[in-house]
Amino acid sequence: MAKVSVLVVDDAPFIRDLVKKALRSHFPGLQIEEAINGRKAQQVLSRAEFDLILCDWEMPEMNGLELLRWFRGQPGTGNTPFVMVTSRGDKENVVEAIQSGVSDYIGKPFSNEQLIAKVKKALHRSGRLALLQGAAPKSGSGTGQDTIAALTGNRRADPPLTPQPAKPRPVAPAEKPTSAAAEDTPAAQSVRGQAQLRLPGQQFACVIKTLSLRDALVVVRRSEQLPQVFESGVLDLEQDSDRSVARINAYVHAVASMETTMDCEWVKVTLRFVDQDPEKLDYLSRLIASGTAQQHYSPSA
Repeated sequence: MAKVSVLVVDDAPFIRDLVKKALRSHFPGLQIEEAINGRKAQQVLSRAEFDLILCDWEMPEMNGLELLRWFRGQPGTGNTPFVMVTSRGDKENVVEAIQSGVSDYIGKPFSNEQLIAKVKKALHRSGRLALLQGAAPKSGSGTGQDTIAALTGNRRADPPLTPQPAKPRPVAPAEKPTSAAAEDTPAAQSVRGQAQLRLPGQQFACVIKTLSLRDALVVVRRSEQLPQVFESGVLDLEQDSDRSVARINAYVHAVASMETTMDCEWVKVTLRFVDQDPEKLDYLSRLIASGTAQQHYSPSA
């Protein structure tokens, strides 16, 4: 059987491990190599050929878009699938990637099913999927579209793409709504400065209780589907001063009830950040530094 290979490029070890685990569980015969950023991937691609490249967008030294442009500039790479895996879902970013030769797009956070569907689609187009069909434990059901609308997840009929946002939920109070914390409630309910926690298939409006360069403790309203430990996600942070937003890749480290009763309405979620991008760390530093002037954040060391 011919060998099929994939290169996984991401600066976050946790994300690379998630991708590798999902690929190996569905494609036992798949050969997988990894690179921690675009510069390392460039070195790997200079000495070896791959049947598929799964690449993050935001990375230090050389980002995914720069790697894509360099790769498409090499001879004989036009038919090699290059799939961007990123939390950047803005139409402008997608258009830029399409113009640079991207094959497809996976929005973070993603489920294993979404990832496998995209990989199958890419390998099918390049004629390499048939080589793995015998080793795959089950067939995929995902189909793709080649339009910008599909890549940005605007079509509800394409569930393997970025999930549609969940119905808006009331924002959790910054503190448990007792009489001592009642004065904080109006500020906590403000949309500005709040965060969005995006997990595969669902989205939570949340309030940050503590924030550091390593992790965050957020409060979300309880729903039918609770966040799962070790589930990957993206925390969208907005800064009041300029309304800029940072999308921080993270995983769920712990989930706990805010009360001792089973009907507790609010849930505390501890997120561990996995990004190594200096720009994101710098943004976090500035956000933490300015947090003392905002009632939305309680900075921690």
